[in-house]
Amino acid sequence: MTDQTENKSAGKKGLRRRTFLKYSGAGLGLMLGGIWLARNPLRRKIFELGETMILPYQGDTSNPLLWMQVTPENTIILHSSKVEMGQGTFTSLAQLAAEELEVDINRIKVVHAETGSGNIDGMSTGGSMSVASLWVPLREMAATLREMLRAKAAEKLVVGASDLSLTDGVFSAAGKSLTFGEVVAGVQDWDIPDTPTLKERSSFKYVGKPVQRVDLYDKVVGAPIFGMDAEFPDMLHASVVRANLIDASMSNFDTTEAEKMPGVVQVVREDDFIGVVAQSRSEANNARLKIKFDHTPNANWNLSDVKEKITVGNGKKTIIQNAGKAVEDINSEGEIFTMEFRSPIGAHAQLEPNGAVASYRDGKVDIKISTQVPMITRDEVAKALGLEKDDVNIIPTFLGGGFGRRLHTPNAIQAALLSKAVGKPVKSFFDRQQEFQNDTFRPPTHHVMKAKISSEGEVLGLEHQFASGDTLFNSALDPGVATMLRADIGSIRGGALIYDAIPHKTTYYHVDLPFATSFWRSLGLLANAFAIESFMDELAIKTNQDPMQMRLNSIADDNPYGVRAKKVIKACVEKAGYRDGVENGRAMGLAATIDGGSPCAQIAEVSISDGQIKVHKVTAAFDCGIAVNPDQVRAQVEGCICMGISATMFEEMDLKANRLSPVIYGAYKMALMKHAPREIDVVLLEGADYPGPVGEPPLGPIGAAIGNAVRRLTGQRLTELPLKLV
Repeated sequence: MTDQTENKSAGKKGLRRRTFLKYSGAGLGLMLGGIWLARNPLRRKIFELGETMILPYQGDTSNPLLWMQVTPENTIILHSSKVEMGQGTFTSLAQLAAEELEVDINRIKVVHAETGSGNIDGMSTGGSMSVASLWVPLREMAATLREMLRAKAAEKLVVGASDLSLTDGVFSAAGKSLTFGEVVAGVQDWDIPDTPTLKERSSFKYVGKPVQRVDLYDKVVGAPIFGMDAEFPDMLHASVVRANLIDASMSNFDTTEAEKMPGVVQVVREDDFIGVVAQSRSEANNARLKIKFDHTPNANWNLSDVKEKITVGNGKKTIIQNAGKAVEDINSEGEIFTMEFRSPIGAHAQLEPNGAVASYRDGKVDIKISTQVPMITRDEVAKALGLEKDDVNIIPTFLGGGFGRRLHTPNAIQAALLSKAVGKPVKSFFDRQQEFQNDTFRPPTHHVMKAKISSEGEVLGLEHQFASGDTLFNSALDPGVATMLRADIGSIRGGALIYDAIPHKTTYYHVDLPFATSFWRSLGLLANAFAIESFMDELAIKTNQDPMQMRLNSIADDNPYGVRAKKVIKACVEKAGYRDGVENGRAMGLAATIDGGSPCAQIAEVSISDGQIKVHKVTAAFDCGIAVNPDQVRAQVEGCICMGISATMFEEMDLKANRLSPVIYGAYKMALMKHAPREIDVVLLEGADYPGPVGEPPLGPIGAAIGNAVRRLTGQRLTELPLKLV
């Protein structure tokens, strides 16, 4: 048991109870296939489900030995197929495992699972689903392993299994004892029992407690744990030529000068890229800049062209919600109130650029890489190199920022091909400019919000129309459902109106763009929430209603998620001492969302000084169900708020003559430490008996909360991100 890979084919008893988790992907595929037959009504049901559904874990949970390894020192090594990118996943998983194994959490060491170990996650790491999707499966595997160890301990001690007591990884009976490490010594064959009953919450020791992060020490001391730190012995360095313009073709490459540059080992030409391999990274980059080529745009693109394209009415139309008429078709007399909102192209701008270190030898390849998708990366490399999947081993590292940017990592293919070409390990990374230019950007959006208001001030109907580029579609995670779904389920995230006590309708327009857009933390939530919650705030002002009470009155009580949303709104207002006015030069703005089934409300306290918006305090009420580690959940809420402030007040890309810019920090404006609120107050509610998504839902309300506060300070409704005072 000290060798994890020896036990891949251990007995399959107990598989029955976990079969659904392993094979639910097939069921999901059949369900999506049914959409083609039922069309719009079922589509809308899927979209509605997507707003709250916790996707099941898509890995092998039939054998705990794929996940956990007991060492002779009585330590349990947990091989996680979910990657750690700063969100605290490793710590929460350690808490779940320690709980059912009945060991001190300090005995749990969490590492990334290599794909060669057999522990592979088909759902990747994203969507805020890591802990939520493993809440049951990991506890089941830990509990099953505990009973496997108990059975072997009983054999070795010659006692009944039921006679054994267990304390911190030590079995005892009749004055004799064995540690987990002693139990596994010499054991080759393991029987896997049916899954035992899991612990009741009342007996939890770690879940729900603020446990210190298990990855803290390595990060504090600067241990080499990130992708850019990774090395193989005797490795070379590479730099790959990439396009500097969007929607442009490259041709007529001249590598003559590059081949003569100092340190160059080889210039490698593949079907879709050219890479320079050299002794050092600087030598590879210098040589790459000497490669000459023609750069021909297929069409001319400026930012104004993109805005014109991303406009409601363009693209493929899909009705997301149909619980009311278009406001123009409502028979009752009243005023139609309309507002438009926009959000820009946004970069990921994560600290660590993309890249990989590959070692190809004798038809096999090992790759160390910062990736959110080890399985997809493995499969893409295998296909590109004509290898069997088992001959490609992806070794994930810690991520120096993910946020969806590492849900597609083709750098692994390039590094592997370069290694094969030169016969040595090769490390290939983007420089900062290449990282910005070749980002998979947050798509720009356009929103039209409408309401019909009676002469008495009653809101008779709500309508949200919005246009966006790709998020899921055309990404590495796209299972090919674009034709069936029509609406990109990433771009529409947060686009559904939660105010279901009012007749409502939501329509989405999917637009193709000439540059890559994809997952960005919270997907469509930030932009959609900015439009919806800004409009609701303006609607409250226009109809002379209290912003909180209007929201509460507009959410029906027959939806459990709506009930939870009402509770977070009330809790946030109470904690912040919300006031709907200006006091001492400051005002408060309220906004609320439901994302992934986790409701969140936020109140931003804002002032304006020297023409600049200043956020002093943010109060957040958040309901993710069970908070496995409350400190970690609060940290994620704080991180979402700070990242949301950056996107709300500063971040945007420009496009001139097919060239995206800026391509460097500084020029690409982001929030600095001085822009962070002096105080972030987080209230946690528990509206479910399971953990829900945490990493993205709290990013939704902040943009509108700030805008709503600015509206009270200036009388001016800002309708475009980033917010700019006129």
